[in-house]
Formats: sequence, C-alpha cells, structure tokens
Amino acid sequence: MQHTRRGSVHAKTLNWGDKAHFSGKACHRHRFAGCTDWLACQNPPHQSNRMTMENLQQRIVESSGWIQAVKDEMGRVLVGQQRLVDRLLIGLLCNGHILLEGVPGLAKTLAVKALSGSLDASFARFQFTPDLLPADLVGTMIYHPQATKFEPKLGPIFNNLILADEINRAPAKVQSALLEAMQERQVTLGDHSYPLPEPFLVLATQNPIDQEGTYQLPEAQLDRFLLKVSVGYPSKDEELLILDRMATSTPPYRTKNVATPEQVATSRELVNAVYIDPAIRKYIVQIIHTTRFPGLVDAPLKNLVRAGASPRGTINLALTARALAFMHGRAFVTPQDVKDMALDVLRHRILLTYEAEAEDISTDSIVERIMSKVPVP
Repeated sequence: MQHTRRGSVHAKTLNWGDKAHFSGKACHRHRFAGCTDWLACQNPPHQSNRMTMENLQQRIVESSGWIQAVKDEMGRVLVGQQRLVDRLLIGLLCNGHILLEGVPGLAKTLAVKALSGSLDASFARFQFTPDLLPADLVGTMIYHPQATKFEPKLGPIFNNLILADEINRAPAKVQSALLEAMQERQVTLGDHSYPLPEPFLVLATQNPIDQEGTYQLPEAQLDRFLLKVSVGYPSKDEELLILDRMATSTPPYRTKNVATPEQVATSRELVNAVYIDPAIRKYIVQIIHTTRFPGLVDAPLKNLVRAGASPRGTINLALTARALAFMHGRAFVTPQDVKDMALDVLRHRILLTYEAEAEDISTDSIVERIMSKVPVP
C-alpha cells in the first residue's frame, strides 16, 4: 500500500491489526492505520526527518535488553512477584517514586534491594521510626570553629535509590522533609539548594494492618508517588520454591550489576517518544474526569467518592502506559496498557467518603467500577 504526502511516498506499511488493538487512526491527517511515518505526519514538513515508527520500534528493541537482564538477576533472589518487579522497573523508566503496601514478609524490602544491586547505582536504606529527625535524612549545617563558618553535611538521601522502609512510622516533620526531595529533586540546607543525583527514586514501604505507632501519610505526599503497589501473598507453588531456596542460614540476597544509569537514561528518552493516539489520550482524560464526577457514569458512586484524581494522575497514567508499552517492545500505547496501569496509578489519588469507609468499600473497587463504565476506544 502506498500513500502520498506532498510528493513523498511511504512505500512500507505496518499491519497494526496483527500487533494490537488500535484506534484505526495512525495520525490525524491520514485516516488509515498503514502509514508508517506517523511522527512526520504529526509534525510540520520541516520536522519530517524525525524517526519513523519502524526506526523507533527498532531502537526500543535494541535499548530494552537491560530490562530482561535486570528481571533475570532479580529472579535469582526473588520468587514470583513479577507484577511487583514490573512496577519497580516502570518507576525507574518514568523517573517516579513508588509506594509499596503489604503485610510483613512479602519481600518488599528484598525486591528494592535486589533492584539496586542489579543497577550500577548508589543505594541507601532508612528504617523510619518515631524518633527519626529530618537531619538524619537530608543532612544539616555543621559549624567549624577553625574556619568560623557553617558548612553543609549532606545526608544519606544523596543516593540514587532510597528505600524508605515503613515510611508511615515517621512523624509528619520527617515525611515533609521528603516532599522537596521527591518533587523538586533537591535539598535546601541553609541558604543553598543542592541537587540530588540522577537517577533519584524513593521506594517506600508501609504496613497496612499495623496502625499502632504510625502516622498516616498526607494526601500531598501520597500524590507525589507515581504508583501505589499492593503486594499480595505468593501462590502455593511459589511458596514451596521460597521454602526450598530461602530456608537456609545463608540465603541468596545479593545481585550483581547488569545495567547502568546511562542505559536507563537512554530508555527514558525512548519512553517519551512512544506514541499515544489522540483517541487514547481522550480515553485517559475521560478516566480521570470520571474519578472526579463518578455519578455521571454510575449514580451510586456519587456518594462514595469525596475527591478524584488531580491532573498529576492524568500525566502519570499516560507516562506509565508509555513505559509499559516500551517494556512490551512496542512503539505505541494500546487501551490495554492504560487499563493495566490504572489501578496502581489511581488507588492512592481517590479519597472516599465516610459512607464508603463505613461500608468497607475500597478504592480498588471504585477504580474497577469506573474502568468498567468508561467506553474503551
């Protein structure tokens, strides 16, 4: 199939139907899915030298090899939890922070340590306690009598991967110290701000069932987490394998470096180039809009949702869908990518009413009902 645009001929075509469900519009000028030069079609003629779909697809295949290498290396110490591993890698690709929630003993901390060991990046772990101080994380100003001046003493937060273990056990003043670091990726000490290294990710864990001696995370900080991942129990077969592998005095906890920050940076650029069709963009916006006004699609939901997702939810849903498409080796986002990421992106951004809490209705069930009502393109 040939297609002419201002004298140029696109001789090659893509069989989109064999790859994934697509909206039927490769671009908003050409009303068929066979045009391979979609990036040129999306831009003015002087930008037509940008990569084509086939070139982007090839670059994604070539640049994403480290992802499987990291998965294999983490699999040496981690049994099952594939969804957790995928979400950690998506956070790495999206340059976003992740909140892990689950009962003790589900390998949340081990998964984060295994990820840091698989990357050639620095790592620091904080065990959050009620007596922790902000200076213990970000650092402080130290007075030197000989020089008669204050000098900064940078804290351990100046590392690439930060594990905030049991983050809800720290008081509000410590949690707020993370806000600037998580959002602005810098720390202010005295009169100066110090940039944090790249990549910088906060991977936090919390226990949902133990409420004694804990401090609930404020909504402002929850919204800064790209994903909130709920970690569940392993299957019986997985637990048998855990028994065989870990029931020893020297279990395999260490992983070796199989990827570098430079590879992660290259992959992030390609994630940003993954194509999202206009119909899927509208689908994402409609999902977020429905979280704010759920009564428009399901009348009983009106009295269950106190506040919906912010525009940050829209941005993160699109970004994580791109990252998921990249991990699957695709140069375009499908509606299924959006569906797969919706729960982890939205479960901590929707506030329930007292009525919903009294009826023991979870945000997960609200998100699932909303996703079932919004039409899929």
